[in-house]
Amino acid sequence: MDERTADLAYAAGWAVLRRSPDRVGRAVFRQLADRSWRAHDEGTRGLERNLRRLLGPDGTDAQLRALSKAGMRSYMRYFYEMFRLPAMDREYVLSHTRATGVDVLQENLDAGRGVIAALPHMGNWDHAGAWITMQGAPLTTVAQRLRPESLFRRFTAYRESLGMEVLPLTGGSGTVGTLARRLREGGLVCLLADRDINGTGLEVDLFGEKARMPSGPAALALNTGAALMPVSLWYDGPYWNIRVHEEVPVAPGPSRAHRIHDTTQALGKVFEGAIAEHPEDWHMLQAVFAADHDEDRARRREQEYSTIVRTLEHERAQGAERTGRPG
Repeated sequence: MDERTADLAYAAGWAVLRRSPDRVGRAVFRQLADRSWRAHDEGTRGLERNLRRLLGPDGTDAQLRALSKAGMRSYMRYFYEMFRLPAMDREYVLSHTRATGVDVLQENLDAGRGVIAALPHMGNWDHAGAWITMQGAPLTTVAQRLRPESLFRRFTAYRESLGMEVLPLTGGSGTVGTLARRLREGGLVCLLADRDINGTGLEVDLFGEKARMPSGPAALALNTGAALMPVSLWYDGPYWNIRVHEEVPVAPGPSRAHRIHDTTQALGKVFEGAIAEHPEDWHMLQAVFAADHDEDRARRREQEYSTIVRTLEHERAQGAERTGRPG
């Protein structure tokens, strides 16, 4: 799908699904999930690479396929509800949300201490953000810049309409400084923290393998004194579930780098337990584990090499046509 088509598709999704019957919309997105799963497309294969680590060496292919089917359905449910959420009234959102541990998060905010809510890609994080703002806690978050720019603006406007302050992960000015300022002011910052997007993450142990997680949440906690609180999300029938886990304290250590790494590792262990409890709701189709990152780099290098070879062969053939000599 090219950039313009993607932008138009998202625009249509927001416009149409807000007015469509809920039952019909959910059935359509469930069918889309099953179609992707049956085709064993790139997204499904990426999800299965990650889920295989959860199952461990004793997991069978049949177990993996069953789990990935449930995972793709959960993933597409997230997208359906993302499109639908602006049309859901406050009472519906509140009555269909079950939350635990939020009182401790709120106590920190009431005391003027900032909170970093660090989330894995689980359940519906847009819903969780909307729900917490309905509780009277404004939040700041960071969004990955999408292409085309118009699509990124749509996502930003959508989240802002739910009551969130949205900062760009890249291409903006002063994002990290703004996050630190919000935390020092006693605000709430929510960050997805289980995937290294910009290639500067730290290697930690996750499900018995090396994985890469962003260092930002731990670094912000160290720099600002804010409480680092993991949050896990999952579905239970028609309900959204939110669990705020106990604070992950900044680890001691001989250096700043050691402290950030060990704090990130501790955060990863909480994520590991939460994901293991609800693996079908971990919407991670991209590379997380170091071995997969290495394979992706090798694959990209091979593709780049093949492109160079094809280009040289094409130029040589054109040169031969001009001179009348064999290539």
